[in-house]
Amino acid sequence: MAVKVAVMASGGGTNFENLVNHSEEIGIDVQILITDRGDAGVIRRAEKFAIPCRTFERRDFDSKAAHERTILETLRQYEVEYVLLAGFMRILSSDFIHAYERRIINLHPSLLPAFKGKQGIEDAYDYGVKVTGVTIHFVDSGIDTGEIIAQEPVLIGENDTFETLENNIHALEHALYPQAIKKVIEGVE
Repeated sequence: MAVKVAVMASGGGTNFENLVNHSEEIGIDVQILITDRGDAGVIRRAEKFAIPCRTFERRDFDSKAAHERTILETLRQYEVEYVLLAGFMRILSSDFIHAYERRIINLHPSLLPAFKGKQGIEDAYDYGVKVTGVTIHFVDSGIDTGEIIAQEPVLIGENDTFETLENNIHALEHALYPQAIKKVIEGVE
């Protein structure tokens, strides 16, 4: 039986779509998409797959706690077992994380612990490293500090531009994220 998951995303949604396309082989059933941006491209992708989507913009809530409480209530309504972050650009509180301890998985476009934060690809490129990569990790109360589930490198060639590096990172994300989630769900960490 497939594990019920929610995907939380803020952007265009290519990783969301990739997870949906591979959901059967991963062993997941995407119950709902949660986004914090009403204009996020991921919403159209959810509609294409007839996956329910709920938008909770932070500005519509009196506090971060109220915002997260509403998201947690929604996750409970959908009986979500795991939360998969796919470009969700908000830092989750320790209360939120505690509600899904070791069941929130994040995708990060660098070889952590290097280049934490929201601009991992750009930071690695600007720094001039020859190797960067992709990390899949459990979410903890730090920023990109959780236990690593999987990592793979991406070499940066002398002819690579920021755009080619970004494309190479995204291609690796699409391959690695489903594999890592499957390992976690099957208990093969």
